[in-house]
Amino acid sequence: MPILPTVRDPRLITVRRGGTLTDAHHQLLAVWAVACAEHVLPLFERERPDDPRPRDALDVARGWIRGEVPMREAHRTAFVANAAGKDLPDPARFAALAAGQAVAVAHVAAHDLGAAAYAIRAASAAAPEAEREAARLRERDWQREQVPAELRDPVLDDQRARSAICWDVFDD
Repeated sequence: MPILPTVRDPRLITVRRGGTLTDAHHQLLAVWAVACAEHVLPLFERERPDDPRPRDALDVARGWIRGEVPMREAHRTAFVANAAGKDLPDPARFAALAAGQAVAVAHVAAHDLGAAAYAIRAASAAAPEAEREAARLRERDWQREQVPAELRDPVLDDQRARSAICWDVFDD
């Protein structure tokens, strides 16, 4: 199921691609996506403590944010992080996918919501069945507290618009 929308909010499309998102705001989205992925990364690392791929992907994302890593390298790293989650239990798999989405923000800013959505899925899947909804809401609310103030409106609007294609994780 694709989690990128067919129609995107121009506030979350980079200026180079015809939107209004500045480089500085693109980097802030990446910082937020990294925070979302890192918040659930222990779920992966408990399952695969000797596999550094998702953590390394977040380091590559940080390098891109600082201007030290080219976009193409960050984009390639997303596939490496995603592969780390293959055949793992849902919490670990979703945590790896969150890291892959976070580093992919360098390529397409809209991957920020992918990182957030997979992180919410990881947190929810890690909770006992009876507590999954509460875990989803806690993670969603924690993430919303981390959104940079100047991007809060477009990110929350994007969550409302894309929740249905992101497994309804952003719903109230």
